[in-house]
Amino acid sequence: MTDAPRPPEEPPGRGLLDDQGVVITAAAGTGIGGALARRCLLEGARLIISDAHERRLGETADALEASTGRRPTALHCDVTDDTSIRALVATAEVELGGIDVWMNNAGLGGSGLVTELSDDEWQRVIDVTLTGTFACLRAVLPGMYERGRGAVVNNASVLGWRAQERQAHYASAKAGVMALTRSAAIEAAPYGVRVNAVAPSLAMHPNLEKVTPPGLLEELVAREAFGRAAEPWEVANVMVFLASDLSTYLTGEVLSVSSQHP
Repeated sequence: MTDAPRPPEEPPGRGLLDDQGVVITAAAGTGIGGALARRCLLEGARLIISDAHERRLGETADALEASTGRRPTALHCDVTDDTSIRALVATAEVELGGIDVWMNNAGLGGSGLVTELSDDEWQRVIDVTLTGTFACLRAVLPGMYERGRGAVVNNASVLGWRAQERQAHYASAKAGVMALTRSAAIEAAPYGVRVNAVAPSLAMHPNLEKVTPPGLLEELVAREAFGRAAEPWEVANVMVFLASDLSTYLTGEVLSVSSQHP
């Protein structure tokens, strides 16, 4: 992996989310959520970031202010707690004057054989990744319906389509996010609200190596046509596209952010 091709430079903002009120779940840290928050700020959004980890959330807000000159509002939210979700939605509605874009980024991974996964291991991944996405949709969509506009972008995964050992719980949850995206999109369309998702293959960030079995990252990178993993901002760019006016006719779609070949 040390010889992997260098990624391109992150592009400048182009005003794709100018003055849009945006909320991102699980935005703390150096992964896709943090990169998405930076991208939204660069694109002109009025931003609220949330996460279950309050310390990391504050650190992320500090880092975003240092790198962009703009500080997002940071609010604690646990997507496995409906009361916490509804409090975030209520606060965001007031602070932003209505939520234009909601980004469901929260997800939890893990590794385990089907024959060895415990009920708790299975349920925790489902609760955060799938049920958390559902609960956020349930809470945020009524306000968008009332205003007759809005966009939701969910974070799925190519594992919702592709087989990978030891990922049954995560793959099942992400496949569920894809199905939920399509069903919610059909319900939301009459109200002028769009619901889409991205399905990244592999986005590299420092915490990934801590939770990935030895050798697996090298194997996954070898499958990518570009010979490298995606940068988190490359996934964030696609999520911003789906939230922006450049994708007004897209709903119920799951866009693969991948260069992976069989």
